[in-house]
Amino acid sequence: MHGLSRLGSGSNRSVPSSPPSSPRFRYGRYKSFSGGGGRGEKQWAADRIVFVLISTMFRRKGVLLFAPLLYIAGMLLYMGLLGFDVLNLKNAVVVVHRRSPPGSVYRSPQVFQKLWPFMEAESNASHNALMTTWTLKMQHGWKPCINSIISKTGFSELPKSNGFLIIEANGGLNQQRLSICDAVAVAWQLNATLVIPFFHLNSVWRDSSKFGDIFDEEYFIHALRNHVNVVRELPEDVLQRFDNNISNIVNLRVKGWSSAAHYLQKVLPKLEAVGAVRIAPFSNRLAYSVPSNVQGIRCLSNFQALRFAEPIRTLADKMVERMVKNSSHTGGKYVSVHLRFEMDMVAFSCCEYDGGEEEKHEMDISRERSWRGKFRRRGRVIRPGANRLMLRGMGFDNNTSVFVAAGNIYKAEKYMAPLKQMFPLLETKDTLATPEELAPFKGHSSRLAALDYTVCLRSEVFVTTQGGNFPHFLIGHRRYLFGGHAKTIKPDKRKLALLFDSPHIRWETFKRQMKDMLRHSDMKGSELKKPSASVYTFPMPDCMCKQTEAASAANGSRSSFE
Repeated sequence: MHGLSRLGSGSNRSVPSSPPSSPRFRYGRYKSFSGGGGRGEKQWAADRIVFVLISTMFRRKGVLLFAPLLYIAGMLLYMGLLGFDVLNLKNAVVVVHRRSPPGSVYRSPQVFQKLWPFMEAESNASHNALMTTWTLKMQHGWKPCINSIISKTGFSELPKSNGFLIIEANGGLNQQRLSICDAVAVAWQLNATLVIPFFHLNSVWRDSSKFGDIFDEEYFIHALRNHVNVVRELPEDVLQRFDNNISNIVNLRVKGWSSAAHYLQKVLPKLEAVGAVRIAPFSNRLAYSVPSNVQGIRCLSNFQALRFAEPIRTLADKMVERMVKNSSHTGGKYVSVHLRFEMDMVAFSCCEYDGGEEEKHEMDISRERSWRGKFRRRGRVIRPGANRLMLRGMGFDNNTSVFVAAGNIYKAEKYMAPLKQMFPLLETKDTLATPEELAPFKGHSSRLAALDYTVCLRSEVFVTTQGGNFPHFLIGHRRYLFGGHAKTIKPDKRKLALLFDSPHIRWETFKRQMKDMLRHSDMKGSELKKPSASVYTFPMPDCMCKQTEAASAANGSRSSFE
């Protein structure tokens, strides 16, 4: 006989327990510009065929016979569809080499030098786009209404717990955030008592911070008190049953993206039998698509219960105030940019920036330190897309205050120079805060990321060309705060790759493309969640209601925990 669970009807337990495959593999949401999978193999095969045909043709001097083929191949080469460049034509011998994929060679400096005079000429004449960035008029605004979405449990107080759930969160700040919120949702399903999550010391992030160093522990426990019981540590009597060693508690190896039914069928019986279970690691262990009540608990955890620890909040608020003060000429509005240009990310991109032996040596060391041979395995090197961004083409002039969220930028003085030239009012956490203010956070990447997160969250415009948990969580949080609109510019990386791979591009062409991307971002800002998407990025309609609907649930639209 099973104990009480929140989804505990008999019909639920009959659902197949095998978890679905990862959404990113099922739906192909992260395809790179230059291929990967089948497209990469086809491109390689096409390149080889063209190379062999051209070489054979000129060796046998069958020029006239292959004239139509030459014409078509020439058109394709001109259009950039095939990755070859003609180097030399001499004595009827063509020398051909494979062109680097767009975005893999850092050509932004050439583009910048070409376009900079036009940017300067328009600095004083143009209207700053920051004042009128978001023009989309939504028919219905959205408001938070989490409490009205979470169904009533029918109990005046929490029922007796089925046991203790212990999870281990790994990764950086927002990977930890994901694990925490999913753990709360699973604890709610199982009617389990959640132990404050442990943080795994990651080899890349190297941050020894505990939960209470990053998040407000007391507030977290209080905010969830009516839905999930949370304790700081296992009670002494429970720990004694396992010889005072948490490692002796059974560790259940739950597969990634497991369904809600899987936890009821496989985890709940074990929890009831032994009184405590561990799930480590607990990264991406709950499917995106779960019942609406479970989504509601995720929303409650992420948007209301999780707030940063007091030292982080205090300094972050000061930094926001300073950004607003520096932006007085634009009504206190500023732009935030998520720039992934730390050494490990530069190494992971496999792009060529400086092209010298020093860079190659540094990148090889960084890849080996963080990924231990992954980039030496056959077929595992990633083909990168473009990761450059030019706000000036969208109409943001040199009076725009810009905050750059980043870690330790690789060769910052060299690679940040063009950005500073375009935007003199540029700030980072190292310029907004004093060395004394930052001292307690140094050496703790997650705490530093929390400062970046807060300043980005409060900006008028957030800009990112990257994937990853930082922008995904931030975009969702901004939707939650700004009436359902993300107020985020997320350009088309494929188009950016082609634009920045064209050093001779005309300013008017470039500007038109950038403004088209801005309009597209405006239209996509209030996008609703699809079944395959994350509620942390798309909080509508699982965490928010249209204003007409939210009026009857006004109490639910405001947090009762603040």
